[in-house]
Amino acid sequence: MTQTLRPFPAFATYPTQHCVTGSLKHIYDHHGHPISEEMLLGLGRGLGFVYFHFKDTDPFYGGRANHASPREEGLEKTAGRRTGVLVESHATTSPRVAETKLRELLDAGEPVLVYLDMGFLPYFDLPAGYHFGGHVVVVAGYDPETGQVLVADRDQELHPVDRDVLEKARGSEFKPFPPRHTWYTFDFAGARDPAPAEIAAAIDEVCRGMLSPPIANFGVPGIRKAIRETVRWPDVLAPDALRRTCFSTAMFIDRRGGTGGGIFRYLYARFLAEAAAITSEPRLAVLGTELTAIGDRWEEVAAAFSLAAQAGDPADLLTAAIRPMSDIADLEQDFWQRLGTVRPSS
Repeated sequence: MTQTLRPFPAFATYPTQHCVTGSLKHIYDHHGHPISEEMLLGLGRGLGFVYFHFKDTDPFYGGRANHASPREEGLEKTAGRRTGVLVESHATTSPRVAETKLRELLDAGEPVLVYLDMGFLPYFDLPAGYHFGGHVVVVAGYDPETGQVLVADRDQELHPVDRDVLEKARGSEFKPFPPRHTWYTFDFAGARDPAPAEIAAAIDEVCRGMLSPPIANFGVPGIRKAIRETVRWPDVLAPDALRRTCFSTAMFIDRRGGTGGGIFRYLYARFLAEAAAITSEPRLAVLGTELTAIGDRWEEVAAAFSLAAQAGDPADLLTAAIRPMSDIADLEQDFWQRLGTVRPSS
């Protein structure tokens, strides 16, 4: 049988920082509209904080905002709106429909951004039973005879994934982020550079989200809630769940979880530097250096949770893990208040 598993012509591969912005960058670059991950994160109102602990799931720390939902258009569409790209989301409960639509796009030579559960992907070295359905990749080629695909993730390589494995990953029902066979399509007919006013609006939205979130699980109030709730983990989690949660918390703060390090603060700091040049507002770059320093403090938290995950009893190290977070909450409160007063010219 002739081997036909190969990437689309001119599809470039390179390491990326975050699965969503990295996958978007692959799509934008492939269509001849290069843009940085940092700019996509910033334009997409993608920086935030969230703490939650839903029933039958592990507690979760996250540094992203603007996830697609009935109340949010999602980073993908927000960034698209501010770059003139029409972005549409699609989802289905039917594996057959999902595969048919994917094949149609691939047959047309179109790389496809899909959501899936990284716990099923064979190229990750994750703990047994680990699942996270909010992961995003680009399907960048496939073999029409076997259905095997090539996946572009956050590293340099393209990874072959069998058809049945891809289906398990796309159709995973593991909570709290079942991917629901979600995929995105893009129309670049009106693609353009973002305007300074759009960058300013995006920054203002992040500041408001951090300081005045709709519920106390988000933003700076969410950081303070995470502190209070984390000390209760040993009372509400079984030992295995506690260890797994410490591992996951560390991973979704540092680079391993696709945050770019510092729970997305490093990426957003670099966005502010880019924004300073586009808007001719140097104060944004200065504030970016301060956010990098806050990201360093978050890295301290990640390192402490990593130690807790490896300890004989993780509960013994939880107090040390959250110790820097009160300072972080105060630093972030002050930072977002001051950033919110900067009004770049449009």
